[in-house]
Amino acid sequence: MAKAISKIVAALMLLSVTCSAQNADIRWLRDINLNRSRSLDGSMIALTNSAYAVSAVVPVTELVAGYARHDSALIGKGYSTIAGLGCNFIVAFGLKYAVNRTRPYVTYPDLQPYQHDKDPSFPSGHSSFAFNTATSLYLSFPKWYVAVPAYVWAAGVAFSRLDLGMHYPSDVLAGAVVGMGTSWLAFQGNKWLHQYRKHKH
Repeated sequence: MAKAISKIVAALMLLSVTCSAQNADIRWLRDINLNRSRSLDGSMIALTNSAYAVSAVVPVTELVAGYARHDSALIGKGYSTIAGLGCNFIVAFGLKYAVNRTRPYVTYPDLQPYQHDKDPSFPSGHSSFAFNTATSLYLSFPKWYVAVPAYVWAAGVAFSRLDLGMHYPSDVLAGAVVGMGTSWLAFQGNKWLHQYRKHKH
């Protein structure tokens, strides 16, 4: 697990350096943020604000439904989702302060952010939590009618971070990778733990 995380970190840092060198990040961000439809700002803010709320509601719903139905499988899925969110928090915010990338609107004051956050920019925490939750839902309920709306929502959250001028595109891409990766690691860890307990008994 440690090797996998270290490889992810190295790849993400390389991605950040590459995008910065090509200056593609700021060109794409300016194009999205400065040419956005102002009438959609409210919807974009709502999408952004939904990231942490939905990420909290999903495991709570799984656990409440699981305990109410005495469904051990659903309870396990709820705890697996929580584990994924915990892993995501550690990796995403660990990376934020390890890389310590300045927010784009600080470096480029022509951007129009909807608010000024003080934490570092890389990776996008909102994007990581949204894609972590979407991936947890898909891994727990592998149906297209779960995956499609979950990932459409996660992509909407990620786009809102660009539309609102809060992150570079590479921040958002890195957040999505971290979110999906940590969710998958937690799911595999939970599966291994379940098999270990089964064989032990």
